[in-house]
Amino acid sequence: MYTDTARCVRAVQSKDARFDGWFFTAVRTTGIYCRPSCPAVPPKVENMTFLPSAAACQQSGYRACKRCRPDTSPGSPEWNARADAVARAMRLIQDGVVDREGVPGLAAKLGYSARQVERQLNAELGAGPLALARAQRAQTARLLIETSELPMGDIAFAAGFSSIRTFNDTVREVFALAPSELRTRAEKGPKQDQVPGTISLRLPFRTPLNPDNLFGHLAATAVPGVEEWRAGAYRRTLRLPYGTGVVALTPQPDHIGCQLALTDLRDLTIAISRCRRLLDLDADPEAVDELLSADPLLAPLVAKAPGRRVPRTVDAEEFAVRAVLGQQVSTAAARTHAARLVSAHGERVTDPDPEGGLTHLFPSSQALAELDPQALALPRSRRSTLTTLVSALADGSLPLGIDSDWDTARARLAALPGFGPWTTEIIAMRALGDPDAFIPADLGIRRAAKGLGLPSTPAALTARAAHWRPWRAYAVQYLWATEDHAINVLPA
Repeated sequence: MYTDTARCVRAVQSKDARFDGWFFTAVRTTGIYCRPSCPAVPPKVENMTFLPSAAACQQSGYRACKRCRPDTSPGSPEWNARADAVARAMRLIQDGVVDREGVPGLAAKLGYSARQVERQLNAELGAGPLALARAQRAQTARLLIETSELPMGDIAFAAGFSSIRTFNDTVREVFALAPSELRTRAEKGPKQDQVPGTISLRLPFRTPLNPDNLFGHLAATAVPGVEEWRAGAYRRTLRLPYGTGVVALTPQPDHIGCQLALTDLRDLTIAISRCRRLLDLDADPEAVDELLSADPLLAPLVAKAPGRRVPRTVDAEEFAVRAVLGQQVSTAAARTHAARLVSAHGERVTDPDPEGGLTHLFPSSQALAELDPQALALPRSRRSTLTTLVSALADGSLPLGIDSDWDTARARLAALPGFGPWTTEIIAMRALGDPDAFIPADLGIRRAAKGLGLPSTPAALTARAAHWRPWRAYAVQYLWATEDHAINVLPA
């Protein structure tokens, strides 16, 4: 979008928050860059230039605006709607792969040479993988400086910097303030409730956001010991590259409250990225709802409760296992099967909240590969499906993750015994993040379709749903919402 100068100028002059994260405004005369909704007086048109990423702005010598804080804007929705190499690279960078494995590790996961990855990212984002990772480190550092009392040295290494000097230089260059000055400014602002041993922050999103089906779904399907809804927040355990964590996510009108307790602070960036992905916070609800509202049968559903998101997952492999456990059974039965697996094979953790009920991590595929199939209280065919899936995940023959190519992953899933269209598509929707995944054979979808006057047979409904592309996964959320089910209700 940043190449459409006239459209960008209109967005800046109207301070339209819908475009935050789509592009950034760099002001030549002041040397700063802003989000489109910056509250300051818009600069003259001839002084504005538009860039596709914060990293591109920083690489061009601009510093972040102190008023609108462009580093805290939602991410670009493009990376959720695409599965090409650039989108997969961006998802991996957000997940901290460059910090952990370097550019060669990023290139290896994508199946390209490091030079090719560098070229593609520079062409589309105006910055290479190192610059993009550096911008993310700067944002993480700012979060820790402003929301914790950690010493600056600990913050530097937790944010991914190789030295304190690099940390200091980067913070000064990006924010035009020393780290100690950032902390002093934060101390003068309004205070957030801080639980000892946790990091509290706000996760921004593009409005509107309807929390009912998003948090309702997560709460209704929560696996005991791994997830819970308590005190107005969805809480769960996290398996992270350097350690473990517990997160509490609370819906608010203009943000999602996030409290993280981590055993290793180097996991902060990754944990934030996975929480944003879980709640689909980088979606563009205006684009989704505009297209779906063009269908006269869906329009009333969208108008009644706009801004529905797709509840996703923090771990694609975990969700694949849970999808198999949920085949042809009720939500309650699926939770029971998953809870048994967790109790028998999950790794124990300590809940930082003494009143909390989180006790385990969901078992890894390696741990589940050692289970005795006969111990599973499942039909024989379902046991075979689960053990085959777990073996494929454990030996790497079925890679599932944020870097997966959606079509390739679908083909590999469909080749496994016991994997029909419903299981494959629900994994594509919630684990892989494909916004166009569609499950016409789902019983709830068929009932909703019949009630609305849509075709109820899978083939006919799929043909009718062609008009909803590329947002069919969001259409599923609106159709599910017609049912009187716990997944559609925000818990009390």
